[in-house]
Amino acid sequence: MNKTKDTTTESNILNAAKHIFQQKGMMGARMQEIADKAGINKALLHYYFRSKQLLFEAVFKKAFSLLAPQLNEVINDDSSICEKIKNFSHNYISFVIKHPYLPNFILQELNRNPDFVQDLIKEKNFPNISKFKKQVNDKVADGTIRNIKAEQLFINIMALNIFPFVGAPLLKGFINIGDKEYNQLIEERKTAVADFIINAIKINK
Repeated sequence: MNKTKDTTTESNILNAAKHIFQQKGMMGARMQEIADKAGINKALLHYYFRSKQLLFEAVFKKAFSLLAPQLNEVINDDSSICEKIKNFSHNYISFVIKHPYLPNFILQELNRNPDFVQDLIKEKNFPNISKFKKQVNDKVADGTIRNIKAEQLFINIMALNIFPFVGAPLLKGFINIGDKEYNQLIEERKTAVADFIINAIKINK
């Protein structure tokens, strides 16, 4: 076997794996169907990625490398807090709609493989909220927004954006709707989340 890994083959594998993972999740996906989707044999797939876990991590890192710079830019640009909240929610939800395996994978790895998450945090473009924290503290001090810790506000933003994806099966049951109706709700949350948070922290003068 040629020991030089071809970037085109590797890219085809990652695209095929992304498609299968989106359809069946980490547990439901099989290496053979990923190989079939990529148009290669299983032995070659294992040459590029020794295990399904390593392949899943590679797919995740590729997607996260696209998301992280977007979020980091939103958090650290010169826009207002309200604009940051709007842009963060819109960008995050839009991205995860295209990569729905991301939130569940993060939760899975937090519990199973914390070292993988620590490696992500060390990445160059991992979001840094220092500027956001100072901006929030300044706006609290001048009375523009309600007295809230920046960390609590950021957790609220993350929680309201992430949970509808990781809790989708449960939420569909609670509100008794199908996939089509739920997907519409997710689309609406691109603005609904930001409106809710902004109304909660804004002081009307």
